[in-house]
Amino acid sequence: MRKINKILVANRGEIAVRIMRTCREMDIASVAVFSDADRTSMHVRYADEAYYIGPAPSKESYLRADKIIEVAIKSKADAIHPGYGFLSENSEFARLCAENNIIFIGPSPEVIVKMGDKIQARKAMIAAGVPVVPGTTEAISSEDEALKTIAEIGLPVMIKASAGGGGKGMRLVKEESGIVSSVRGARSEALAAFNDDAVYIEKYVSSPHHIEFQVLGDQHGNVIHLFERECSIQRRHQKMVEETPSPLMTVDLREKMGQDAVNAAKAVKYVGAGTIEFLVDNNLNYYFLEMNTRLQVEHPITERVTGVDLVKQQILVAEGHELLLKQDELRQKGHAIECRIYAEDSDNNFMPSAGRIHNITEPLGLGVRTDGYVYEGYEIPIHYDPMISKLIVWANNREEAIQRMRRALYEYKITGVKTSIKFLERIMDSSDFREGNYDTNYIEKNKEMLLSTEKCDIVTQDMVIIATYIDYINRLNKVIPTKQLNPVENRWKKYSYQKNFDRL
Repeated sequence: MRKINKILVANRGEIAVRIMRTCREMDIASVAVFSDADRTSMHVRYADEAYYIGPAPSKESYLRADKIIEVAIKSKADAIHPGYGFLSENSEFARLCAENNIIFIGPSPEVIVKMGDKIQARKAMIAAGVPVVPGTTEAISSEDEALKTIAEIGLPVMIKASAGGGGKGMRLVKEESGIVSSVRGARSEALAAFNDDAVYIEKYVSSPHHIEFQVLGDQHGNVIHLFERECSIQRRHQKMVEETPSPLMTVDLREKMGQDAVNAAKAVKYVGAGTIEFLVDNNLNYYFLEMNTRLQVEHPITERVTGVDLVKQQILVAEGHELLLKQDELRQKGHAIECRIYAEDSDNNFMPSAGRIHNITEPLGLGVRTDGYVYEGYEIPIHYDPMISKLIVWANNREEAIQRMRRALYEYKITGVKTSIKFLERIMDSSDFREGNYDTNYIEKNKEMLLSTEKCDIVTQDMVIIATYIDYINRLNKVIPTKQLNPVENRWKKYSYQKNFDRL
């Protein structure tokens, strides 16, 4: 067993801050890495140490495994937590960590390879007895083979990149005339995104629910699940709202899917936090979709209903501890919902909205949590994902959770950039969502209502916020201090800032 005293977080934004918070609670020092665009980012301010790793483009900074390893060695970090995205599912990065005697907080490189390749993952799940969507178990080698396979499976089908993720290299084919062009398009996109043009074919499950199970495995062969998350509200295969428990779930279905999720993780000797994702049809038949070998964006709602700090569990498992959590002792308490706040304009085809934040008021109150990284005066860079925060609420039941989320979204005010807050408010107000009557086609089905051209008076809202702020400043200036206080020493500015910034 190896004690971890310092962790380098190989990421940025809200997930970096979230990981560092757990590090602080566990009395573990944290190390931040940052690009040119992130010099003033919150995760850089929050960490105990911060190191510059390159220009703004991620391929020159956050995707530079060699630079991150160099910083880990220089800072004497015992371990690296990759967060999600960037290098989190990069087997070569995990292998590089091992070669330099640095603990990679995640699964082994071999497991990342196996479960990252969708074809290999399908084979592993079939061998483990986990239901998979009918389709091929080998890459399609030619367009003629694709035509023959689809004739056997029957339309509609999904053509997917074997090394895919995030909706890239994916095509829905409903008509025979679109097969060849879809295969070519999927392969071309897969090659550009993943440097691998291998694709496979699955039967298309119409109007499915996207339900994932959180799993945890240790180095001693123990695996548990922490129940499901409903992730069906998606736009272009990107999730926008998640909740747990799923409104679709029954007691029997949860037990069966949970056991299959555990079986899936055990089949590949999984260590750490991961997610088994399923598609569930209208008849409650479910099929393995993929495994995410990392922490998920939506992990906070699982933490909220189970009371388990998943990042803390990741660190303990990485140290070699045996899981103390027992499956029969875990319970879901209440209901939690997460909304992803994006800096984008939903009324203009969801165009990213980079720029400076003028004012921000985050919601507070019982059962409200905000995982974010922006602040007043912060300039959102154009180089990274537009998600700027996650709003999480908890309540005793689903109806109360929806009402709490509506209230929290109403209180959430950001000026200076466009955000998805109004779009999310419309989702909370829609009858389909409130009744739990939705699937992965929800946004397309409700497009007219969600993309309503009726806009609130944004200018008026901004004026109210600005007027309130001016009034606050005026009142502050009238306060006469009774005692001159010495400024509090800022360790970060004194040491890390001067050491790593002034020399640049």
